[in-house]
Amino acid sequence: MKNDVKKILVIRYRFIGDTLLTVPFLRNLRYAYPEAQIDMLVAPVSGDIIKECPYVDNFIYFDTTRKHRYENDGGKKKTFWSYVKLLREKKYDKAYVLKRSLSSAFLAFAAGIKERVGFDTEGRGIFLTKRVPYENNRHEVECFLDILRVDDIEVKDDYLENWINNEEYQKINEIFKKNNIENKKKVLVHATSGNRKKEWTKENFAKIIEYLTNEKHVQVIFSGTKNDSLTYEKIGEFITCGLERKPLNLCGELTLRESLALTEKCDLIVGCDSGNLHIAASVGIPVIGIYGPMNPDKWHPWCEKAQIITADLPCRPCSLKKKCKFDYDCIKKISPDMVKKAIDDVL
Repeated sequence: MKNDVKKILVIRYRFIGDTLLTVPFLRNLRYAYPEAQIDMLVAPVSGDIIKECPYVDNFIYFDTTRKHRYENDGGKKKTFWSYVKLLREKKYDKAYVLKRSLSSAFLAFAAGIKERVGFDTEGRGIFLTKRVPYENNRHEVECFLDILRVDDIEVKDDYLENWINNEEYQKINEIFKKNNIENKKKVLVHATSGNRKKEWTKENFAKIIEYLTNEKHVQVIFSGTKNDSLTYEKIGEFITCGLERKPLNLCGELTLRESLALTEKCDLIVGCDSGNLHIAASVGIPVIGIYGPMNPDKWHPWCEKAQIITADLPCRPCSLKKKCKFDYDCIKKISPDMVKKAIDDVL
């Protein structure tokens, strides 16, 4: 019975995009349990992307690894078993395990949570009280919502949203004023990804930057980590003509939350398959996504203003499940002209 559930834990740690795509799930969960305490286990750094989400009462940061380069917050790692102890102490009535790993389901089981609902993947069904089929060709948002449907919870809507506070907006407004670009059209170009195999070539991005700056007369902006600056410096080496306006490089200067505010104030994002496209979708700006090996049916930005550019090859999408025999032609065969046409449609 829903009235018996007082405390709920949602488990979906790791990756910015995956975390963002839980928002429709969280909202519908809150519809069903308006009085319950809903906590969420998220990764450091990437979990902050929905820090202002009103559907979650408390965020718990699951910090046991430094595997992903965008999720190292410099803090001290904790052990898996320390989280088992922590969650046991909190005495949750139900857990929704949105992460598909064996360890995440075992975590809910070991924490003594009575009801455990999640995907029936990686042989972990023995740790769940309710198993949900997982479909590889179904969008991740819909897969998350399937967990609610199987648990007899009505799904009332499925839109993506996000929340930005005044301080985050103020930081971006100050940057725009300092660089005299308040009234310029602004396009965020994002050339990096958590997995390098999903990145488009630097030569091609250089051509797009030339086109945006000299033909479309917009202000190009870069954002990301400090290390991402090296990518944009290398892209700059391929720019063969003078630019009307120098791109504004904000890599390493913004928090993830401030990058969210920056994105919301841009007119378009052009980028390779990464969490930044999902950030843009969450704040409703147009997206041009360059997709290679991954399946856009599952991972496309969840918004109406998205255009996905792919190469028509029989081997894609492989979802990086096996070694590529063709040196990732799926991303290399996407031409600048294909992306320029999409830009023309938006601008």
